[in-house]
Amino acid sequence: MGRYRPPQPPASKYITPEGKQKLSEELDFLWHKRRPLVTKALSAAAAEGDRSENAEYIYRKKELREIDARVRHLRKRLDGMTVVDQPPSDPDKIFFGAWVQLVDGNNREVVYRIVGPDEFDPKLGYISMDSPMGKILMGKTLDDEFSLKLPETAASYCVLAISYSPITI
Repeated sequence: MGRYRPPQPPASKYITPEGKQKLSEELDFLWHKRRPLVTKALSAAAAEGDRSENAEYIYRKKELREIDARVRHLRKRLDGMTVVDQPPSDPDKIFFGAWVQLVDGNNREVVYRIVGPDEFDPKLGYISMDSPMGKILMGKTLDDEFSLKLPETAASYCVLAISYSPITI
């Protein structure tokens, strides 16, 4: 018997202009550069004869399926995206695209940017608006305090700065 997993709620359809550009470049690379190379290698492997024991043929078929699946995903996601390229009417509140400087209970400062689920990157401090932290931050203003329940503990934060251009510490 398999494990049942309830369906995930649909991801938000918002994206920054930089995020859309990155996904569009990935789609272009996969479709116009990577896929033709894999198709050519697959054809060469298929010409070698018996396909049932041809490791190159089996590998290239798998790789082509993965590329096609990613291309379908990117096309579907990009088709329904809303590009948010303007700051909100109230720049004193945290909304999509905001850079937020926070201080935690141990006086450590962190900077996050609220982005769409397709472009989050922890190394850059980009967090998804669908993440627990992203959801809590939405609508907060300067000096708002909040706590976030973590698996083993809870962390408290205070909003130090909100900007719609990059913040450096």
